[in-house]
Amino acid sequence: MNTTPDESLAPQPHDRTVTDTAAPAVPGTRAPRPLSDAEPPALPSGAEPHGAGRLAATVERLRQEALDAQSAAEGRALVEMAKGILVGRLGCGPTEASRQLTTLAEQSGTTVLALAVDIINQSARDRVSEIAQHFLETAVGIPAPDTTAPAVRLRTAESSVLAAGDAQAVATALLENALRPLGAHGVAIWIAAADSSLTLVGQAGFTQEDAARWRYVPPEVATCARLALTNRDLTVVTSLSEAGIPTIGRRPHPDGGRVMVPSGTGGRIHGVLEIAWPQALPPQPPQVLRQLEALAELCAHTLEEQSPHPAGTAGDAPHPGAVAELTDLTDHLHDPALVLTPALDDDGRLADFRIHHTNSRFVDPAGRPRSLVTGARFLEAYPAAAEGGGLFDTLERVYATGEACQVLSTALTAFVGDVPLTTVADVGISRHGAALLLIWKIEDETARLASLLQHAQRLGRVGGFEQNVTTGKTTWNGQLFTLFGLPLTASPVALEDLAAHAHPHDVNSIGRFLRTLLHRQRESSVDFRLLRPDGITRHIRMVAEPVLNDRGRLHAIRGACQDVSSQHWTEVALAATRDQLADSEAESADRNRLALQLQHAIMPPAPAPLEVPGLRIAVRYRPAETEAFVGGDWYDSVVLPDNKVLLSVGDVAGHGVQAATGMVVLRNALRGLAVTGAGPAQLLTWLNSVAFHLTSHLTATAVCGIFDPETRTLRWARAGHLPPVLVRGTRAKAFPLTGGMLLGALPEPTFVEEEVQLQADDVLLMYTDGLVERRDIAVTDSLSQLLTVASRTADSLEKRLDNMLTHTASDTDDDTCLIGIEVH
Repeated sequence: MNTTPDESLAPQPHDRTVTDTAAPAVPGTRAPRPLSDAEPPALPSGAEPHGAGRLAATVERLRQEALDAQSAAEGRALVEMAKGILVGRLGCGPTEASRQLTTLAEQSGTTVLALAVDIINQSARDRVSEIAQHFLETAVGIPAPDTTAPAVRLRTAESSVLAAGDAQAVATALLENALRPLGAHGVAIWIAAADSSLTLVGQAGFTQEDAARWRYVPPEVATCARLALTNRDLTVVTSLSEAGIPTIGRRPHPDGGRVMVPSGTGGRIHGVLEIAWPQALPPQPPQVLRQLEALAELCAHTLEEQSPHPAGTAGDAPHPGAVAELTDLTDHLHDPALVLTPALDDDGRLADFRIHHTNSRFVDPAGRPRSLVTGARFLEAYPAAAEGGGLFDTLERVYATGEACQVLSTALTAFVGDVPLTTVADVGISRHGAALLLIWKIEDETARLASLLQHAQRLGRVGGFEQNVTTGKTTWNGQLFTLFGLPLTASPVALEDLAAHAHPHDVNSIGRFLRTLLHRQRESSVDFRLLRPDGITRHIRMVAEPVLNDRGRLHAIRGACQDVSSQHWTEVALAATRDQLADSEAESADRNRLALQLQHAIMPPAPAPLEVPGLRIAVRYRPAETEAFVGGDWYDSVVLPDNKVLLSVGDVAGHGVQAATGMVVLRNALRGLAVTGAGPAQLLTWLNSVAFHLTSHLTATAVCGIFDPETRTLRWARAGHLPPVLVRGTRAKAFPLTGGMLLGALPEPTFVEEEVQLQADDVLLMYTDGLVERRDIAVTDSLSQLLTVASRTADSLEKRLDNMLTHTASDTDDDTCLIGIEVH
């Protein structure tokens, strides 16, 4: 038997760890102190050596001695394991192996414990040894919190965790043996339930009061631990005060940092290991983060034992009884369903799912028989599911967290040769033990039309329709073709084209109806006169509602139409008997009607296109939703004697007759002043004098521009009004906010004039604030939305203006003037 030290077992220079402090019991560990009162601990100044003080000192001494004994036992276990490895390698007895270990430690200049850990790492080649080797190879120059003996620290923690009886003991062992040297002051171990709630099952370093308060965290409550559960990866919060996320132990250290690591096995997350630092956490090197991941793996086995839903047997075969019950359940479902079980790789990580069972209603997209699909791996049968953010990622998330998921319009694609065959359906995924249940609910055309009919009956209408907002596809039932006087072979009328089939006076009502559906996403209705191709006019009532997907976004518009012509004439007859109003109400109605007529006399709701040399001008005017809000919005375009073109838009403050008459005064005054040939700034100065001196307390905003067709230059100025928008190509940009106070506020304000060089095919948009004003957001945000809508391509200038009136989300019920100028 060779009695000389085996040099092959001595740690090499790159494997050597920093020397630990040696102690008599086991070299490299702390020795337990004798349990005697020969050397009582020192008492605080003024304390009596008897009574409660002596009892407390004795309890503290015994506690410390118990901790020392536990530490020595942990180190002794590692040393004994290394001795066993030497016995196997050298073929010697335990005594000789102990002597060899001591001799090798002296020759390598390290402690027996550190050498024992090196021997275990060389023999095990497991996760801990891998991390220790990588740490030592890259630790030079890294400002890690603690670079001393990482292998010793991890092996000691591993020994402590495996010997611990529950998660509370695991937390204490991790903090004392591995995390305090890294500067951490607390550790919490959370177990995750199937409903994604979190329960605190072990903690160290936090107060009992905090532990009691954080014993249970309901589902969907945002905490630090839930971040890691949602991300399914190591998550770092550098400072709790900056992140603003609640968690255990935040009060004593509000600026502390946290690291949360999911703890699980075989692709399933059983819980989360949360580690706390008392101060803000600087960026940690990868070597330290890998150590924390290894500690989380150690916790996984304890959490798995305490989990209320154990994973079942090892490998990729869950408990057969639980899978049999799930299989029996799927055979009684009316929708196609699959039972999936995890398929693990050689390292125990989730690699795929095996299709354990398919029920009789499941139809493979590629037409393969169920016997070929059953038993195959999911990604082998449906490789397209592995695309980023696809179905397989959803399966992994549900399997890891246990939180059920519903996904609309999901594609399941199989390949026949190189030809993809796809089935689209709504998917429901849930975890049952260690298996997944995937319900594949296919909605065919017949079922969808039947559902459409049910909605039409629920709303009490005759013809039903549905329009997909994403694809633009519109579906009608047969009754709606009859109502519109169209053959069944005709294309359904999209909602955006509805105004083209209605009476011109009902265009604004249809526009409000569409804005309520598309932007406010609320159920709405509209009454309008339908102009059918056969020349018959029918009164139609349309009711519709938005359909949202699982993320709360608009997916489709669904509704119905009813012919209410007979009801309309009955209501007209009844309305004649209700026209007798009180004197005050009649007077108010007359004033509002007068204001509306005055407004329409100057600016009709649907004016004809204006013919101006070098320009094409189109105008849209949308009056207030109620006559009581009739305002003083105006627009104007006129060719001046010098062949230049005056372009203006304005808004008189207030509503009613006074605002309408003030609008007439300012509009006509500006026309007369423009004949002088003055520039826009001078015209606004004169117009301000009119508003300030020649009217009674009239204020207004306005934009005035002079366009020269020969040079294509535009000189413009503003008086408290929103600037014009220039659309060039596919880009829309607002003019800068130049100086200029609203008209009638001061006797002599100053207006700034700007000049812009326009190009052929440029589109200039001038508008009043009724187009963009909202009660819930700032004007700047509304203006940004306006630029987005304005930049969309359109077949004509008129179509561009119609799109802007439809898709801008104003909600102040104010008048709106919109003038579009296209340069030739």
